[in-house]
Amino acid sequence: MEALQYAIAQMIHASPGELADFTRQTIKRTFKRLDTVSRVDTVPNEIFFVVKGVIRVIVTDREGVDHTIHFALENQFIADYSCFLTQQPSMYTLQALEETETVVLPRSAVEWGYQNMQEGQKLGRLIAEFYFMYQDNRIKNLYARTPKERYDTITDVFPNIHNRVPQHMIASYLGITPVHLSRLKKVGVER
Repeated sequence: MEALQYAIAQMIHASPGELADFTRQTIKRTFKRLDTVSRVDTVPNEIFFVVKGVIRVIVTDREGVDHTIHFALENQFIADYSCFLTQQPSMYTLQALEETETVVLPRSAVEWGYQNMQEGQKLGRLIAEFYFMYQDNRIKNLYARTPKERYDTITDVFPNIHNRVPQHMIASYLGITPVHLSRLKKVGVER
């Protein structure tokens, strides 16, 4: 809970009492490697804060092929945010890629924070703005940058990702095949 309180304190002014009251409504939960954190076709009623580990966000196409669209690392919030907000069934699967410790923020805790924390609304806005900017940059990168440029900057977004996530998932995130990723890595080594 300390990591969550620290992250919140970096974003807004919150009294120790507000932080304690808020975190009392959250739940610690650990997921084993490859556990499903959140499923497709269920309404997401919680947001996860990653204390330790990696969560992969997956969308499955009509042919049943999984595509990695995001990774959440330590000190990040993750959920299918738009479906959380609209209370619609999720199109994403969230999967733990390592043993992953989280703090679960149930919808009731989020709503309590909005109503009872002096800057609770600001916290929600900042998290939503961060997620929007990430998604906007992700779309721009997919269409405006080459696969090599995306590969060269992935560690700016996800530090140490190459040592934590299988290469085929990184290739999926970059929108390329594992063979193409191997070629990009080889070119980088030859320089």
